[in-house]
Amino acid sequence: MPVTIRDVARQARVSVSTVSRAISAPDLVRADTRERVLEVVRGLGYQPNPAARSLITGRTGNLGIVVPDLGNPFFPSILLGVQARARESGNSVFFCDSGQDGGTEEELIRTMARQVDGVVVCASALDDERLVELADLTTMVLVNRALPGLPSVLMDSASGMGAVVEHLAALGHRHCAYLGGPGRTWSNQFRRGGLREAATRTGVDVLELGPFEPSFRGGAQGVEQALAAGVTAIIAYNDLMALGVLNRLAQLDVAVPERISVTGFDDILYAAMCGRPLTTVTMPAEAAGRAAVELLLDQLDNGTTAVESKRKELPTTLVIRATTAPPAGLAIS
Repeated sequence: MPVTIRDVARQARVSVSTVSRAISAPDLVRADTRERVLEVVRGLGYQPNPAARSLITGRTGNLGIVVPDLGNPFFPSILLGVQARARESGNSVFFCDSGQDGGTEEELIRTMARQVDGVVVCASALDDERLVELADLTTMVLVNRALPGLPSVLMDSASGMGAVVEHLAALGHRHCAYLGGPGRTWSNQFRRGGLREAATRTGVDVLELGPFEPSFRGGAQGVEQALAAGVTAIIAYNDLMALGVLNRLAQLDVAVPERISVTGFDDILYAAMCGRPLTTVTMPAEAAGRAAVELLLDQLDNGTTAVESKRKELPTTLVIRATTAPPAGLAIS
């Protein structure tokens, strides 16, 4: 027979209501009593009934996450972090893929708002006004999108892209091409901002091409334009695009990195597994997922806090692998 709350109350020598408070509102129970109850809970392996707990706390015990593309390995990495932290806090996770469509994203958030305690929204395609409107429906945390007044987790993509340009400049590259992602997205704008700042500082001429679909196919589509411009390095918006670049260059019999260098961004699993491991920027995706849930739980537990405490910034790291080298004919001592 499953263990009931009455079994816990009987063994802990307290009332059923005290057991409920010790689990759902521990601050309302004396420390010694609370510890005795929780020790019995652990010993008996008692699992509170989710429906009953919802009636007591007013919460569903569910969190939601909306991502633009589960086919991109970057976003499942965020989901891993969300699931891990949610599990630690006793919550379940509902996840949805918006298919990089703003209308679908909005519909999913509206639907989830009725079923979960809060939603993590990754790389939103919605405009600021619409996101603020949706935040009135549910507790919300943004990942890779900054919006005044809303909690957010940001990965420092501008500095990461700056590190890419500095690396190529140090190798001797002076003419590079950037294959941009979706033009209006927050991520593309910040990566392009870091790229431009570093290009000005290092004297590197960067030809900006695109926008392209942030996919394997999108990367392949930009290769001929980059080659026609005579660049010595191609900087891709993300790793999926960089893998498409590498594939297309192989089809054209253009050697990497002997003829042209290639860089990516995100450091997905495949970046280190391809024929020539990809020089890229590590984005702390799993850590970002965990941090987003932390911010969500803080909002649920403590309500509105200062804006400064609602923004978490995580560093990025350049990983140099086998797809970058000095330009052909230039030796770096």
